[in-house]
Amino acid sequence: MPGPLQFAIWFLGTLLEVAVVVCAVKKNLFRRYFFLNLYMLLSAAISAGRFRVLMTDGVDSTVYRYFYFYSDALLTITLFFALISLFGYVFQEMHVEKYVRMGAVLLLGGTAWFTYAVVNQSQARFVTHFVFELSQNLYFVGLVLTYVLWGAILKLRETRALLVQLVLSLGVYFSAYAASYAISNLRPNLFNYVSFLVPIIGCLLPLAWAYAFWRVPDDSRLVPARLTMVPR
Repeated sequence: MPGPLQFAIWFLGTLLEVAVVVCAVKKNLFRRYFFLNLYMLLSAAISAGRFRVLMTDGVDSTVYRYFYFYSDALLTITLFFALISLFGYVFQEMHVEKYVRMGAVLLLGGTAWFTYAVVNQSQARFVTHFVFELSQNLYFVGLVLTYVLWGAILKLRETRALLVQLVLSLGVYFSAYAASYAISNLRPNLFNYVSFLVPIIGCLLPLAWAYAFWRVPDDSRLVPARLTMVPR
């Protein structure tokens, strides 16, 4: 059972997720960044659901484990589409949104097929193992796509401050989670420390997005010199 500090961090993360949506609504950005807000709404709702299951069935129960892994897969897929929506904004002037969406569906399907092919060779419970591996693989794909998106921002000299802030914070979030996965796999003896840091990492993204929606005007632009110069 999590301790008081872990519960406090969990509660703080849920409040920050709700704050993102509130800030987006206040600044009339909810529809524009729909998938980002949908992810935060789902995350807050699932957090409440996990707390309820935890209190009724316990952290070691089968019900909690199934609820955790399936809800985590749902959140990961939603975050994947939130990332793809940012691709659409970056390439908006090139009018390639249809191809971006098509590529996202193909990439998601390819990741699911690859996960199925790997898990199918395992003797573990197929469905649970598949959901867990799919979440991990999508996190890795999300990390790579975020850096690709940042490269596109630099190449296209994107100056919309809010969009840059959202992408940068997503890159930090994915990088932190990837580092935690790597440390857990390479140094299993540090698993307890990493598992304590994961909820703190989970607070970073909603904190950054809430700040961006509240403090960064949608029409503000960065000075081009503040972005890394990329030769054409």
